[in-house]
Amino acid sequence: MEVGLIGYRGCGKSTVGKLLAARLSLAFIDTDARIVQRAGKTIRDIFQQDGEPAFRNLESQIVREAIDAGSAVIAFGGGAIDREQNQTAIKNAGLKLIYLKCEPVELLRRIEADPGTAGARPHLTSHGGSLAEIQTVLTRREPIWRTLLTAEIDVTRLTPGQAVKAILNVPGI
Repeated sequence: MEVGLIGYRGCGKSTVGKLLAARLSLAFIDTDARIVQRAGKTIRDIFQQDGEPAFRNLESQIVREAIDAGSAVIAFGGGAIDREQNQTAIKNAGLKLIYLKCEPVELLRRIEADPGTAGARPHLTSHGGSLAEIQTVLTRREPIWRTLLTAEIDVTRLTPGQAVKAILNVPGI
């Protein structure tokens, strides 16, 4: 079984993914962490030094490798699903894709509370990491995510453990 987690940064994909993988006795793969490991630099540095297209190309390679790895819980970077080739790979793999939805105000609170995010992640719009940026990016990404998902779970007020329990209640997981 393969389970994929999608959502905006700060929604808990990595934290929930590790817990879920442990509960299901599966490997855990964080595509963003693999990108950083492979590139030897932060995602922000990749964007600044090599450009977003280079980052997206490496991301697509890592997405494919993660899917090909077999039974695992995979935390996909928020933008990984934007690319059609990644969408096709996910569809063809029959992945159970769970959208960890979180309200923008709570996402901003979580991002601002994480000291590593600002230095490691690039801004995605000219709004510079603000609430307006989160809302803008979600408006663009959510329709794509919803065409692929198996389930959507609102994690705004859930602990990571509660989110895992909600995912385990999704049929087929």
